Amino acid sequence: MTATDYWVDLHRAGQRLGGGFLLTRRFVLTALHCLRDLALEEQVDIELADGERVDGRFCRQDKEADMALIEIAAGHRVSLPIPAADRARDGDRWRGPYRPAVADIHLSGLVSGTARHHCVGGATIEALQLTTDQHLGDYSGYSGGPVEGVPEGTERQPAVLGILIEQTPDRADASRAANVLIAATIGEAMRRFDHLDVAHLIDVLRPPRSGHRQQAATRERFDDAEELLRQLDDWAERELIDPAQVAELKVLTVKRLIEREMGGGGA
Repeated sequence: MTATDYWVDLHRAGQRLGGGFLLTRRFVLTALHCLRDLALEEQVDIELADGERVDGRFCRQDKEADMALIEIAAGHRVSLPIPAADRARDGDRWRGPYRPAVADIHLSGLVSGTARHHCVGGATIEALQLTTDQHLGDYSGYSGGPVEGVPEGTERQPAVLGILIEQTPDRADASRAANVLIAATIGEAMRRFDHLDVAHLIDVLRPPRSGHRQQAATRERFDDAEELLRQLDDWAERELIDPAQVAELKVLTVKRLIEREMGGGGA
């Protein structure tokens, strides 16, 4: 197993729909247009990176932002790694660990900017503009796949930055796509779907950090909330609380934390 084994392939009735990735051990995030004409609550087959297939359910969608969640069947416990998340920085290298088929290449390139983007569906979202090293003319098969940052000169594992949702048309030839792709940030996905178990992704909601002293102070401010999130997991494992309520309680904790950081009060 590697740090990139969190991506999945989605299928329905033997037909491949597109890519996605494990945002938590319970939910797969994908681009809504990958699910084509599926209705909410329909079943989706999830093929994990290690080849195992598990049942899933199309449970949430955001039509305007072109994102969807697939819930993994309750009887399956995912053992594959769940990615850390981070914020993208202009000029950073990125790569796509997911590819539509074994014969296809992995995408890579530069983060050329983070800005508000107006989606085809009508939403204005926080998005990454990505240039690709590969000039394919058609990147549609990569939709729903994760965008990873590539840490240079460090031993840090890659972190997921966003989800690929759109390709930019070539202005000289509208039948082809330019080597510029659009990805929704992980922070945007978290805001769109309010019941995600997001304890491991909380950093993407914090403002960018600079300096060791500021980092230490930031960690101290969040210690109490992170301890509560860990305690909720412990109570669920000991059957002192209904596991079905844990995700809801964690989201409430993170929301209160966000409100406090933004000056909205609360504990």
